[in-house]
Amino acid sequence: MSSHHHKPNVIVTETLAQKCAAWLNQKANVIFCHHENADELDSLLSEADALIVRTYTQINDDILGKCRKLKVVARAGVGLDNIDFDACQRRGIPVVYTPDANTQAVAEYVLGLILDEFRPRISLMYPLDKQAFHQLRQTAIGRQLDQLTLGIVGLGRIGKRLGKIAHSIGMNLRICDLLPEAELRKSVDLPFAMVDHEQLYANCDIISLHVDGRPDNRHMINREMLRRFNSDCLLINTSRGMVIDHEALCEWAQANPAARIVLDVHDPEPPPPDYPPGKLNNVRLLPHIAARTDMALENMSWVVRDVAAVLEGHRPQYPAYA
Repeated sequence: MSSHHHKPNVIVTETLAQKCAAWLNQKANVIFCHHENADELDSLLSEADALIVRTYTQINDDILGKCRKLKVVARAGVGLDNIDFDACQRRGIPVVYTPDANTQAVAEYVLGLILDEFRPRISLMYPLDKQAFHQLRQTAIGRQLDQLTLGIVGLGRIGKRLGKIAHSIGMNLRICDLLPEAELRKSVDLPFAMVDHEQLYANCDIISLHVDGRPDNRHMINREMLRRFNSDCLLINTSRGMVIDHEALCEWAQANPAARIVLDVHDPEPPPPDYPPGKLNNVRLLPHIAARTDMALENMSWVVRDVAAVLEGHRPQYPAYA
């Protein structure tokens, strides 16, 4: 990236932290163009040397076919569901991302959701009389987390961090993952029981989903699996909306009023007005905010370092593989 005139063009289709954009702008022409402005984006693609996307831009044959000189696709984030790897690989275009950007943010968030459900914190409507005060103390009785078993489905970066937090609080852990047990035990120093899906669902008070968006995971939580769940368990999904069959979930939630379900991710997003889980008292919907901390968002935006590395002919720190 030599003189100003020969700076490469980097198209950013969603948001990017200001200081990260400024850092990259010293080495490249950073051009913001929202992915929904299709005509404007089309006019820029033929001169794009790099594309930086987040969650909602689809990188597919159609987009890549309009790029004549593209050298790298960057996902400022963790999941890669919106990027067609085959289409990139056929064209020899590397993909980079920020795999560890939101690990801490999501693990903290899940802990907060667990505490919301098991440790009710009722605010005082002040002033109140003696009877009302003692009544609140009677109703706000929670359960200690060290009495509970947490099932983590998917022991990737976030699953591991959540496992460490849960273990340090004294929770029992059950893990279900595609990787062999020996490999998982090498990568994490935690006491846990490795079980299959059926055993995990049947024996946990809390189930937290941390799987990726591969097609095999679609409706992983279906009618058959839900039948295994404890009738009063807490199910938390901060991974992908598509991993749950929401119709089956609603039937199960209605049949098990003591169960609680917290969904931070949805299929589709945003959830439509007739979204089935939105109508149930024991389902809590959240607007996909598990990773929304200032630090995590900045970490995601630092994908610009790998963009610059590839454009300068260096090996990126976080290449993504199909």
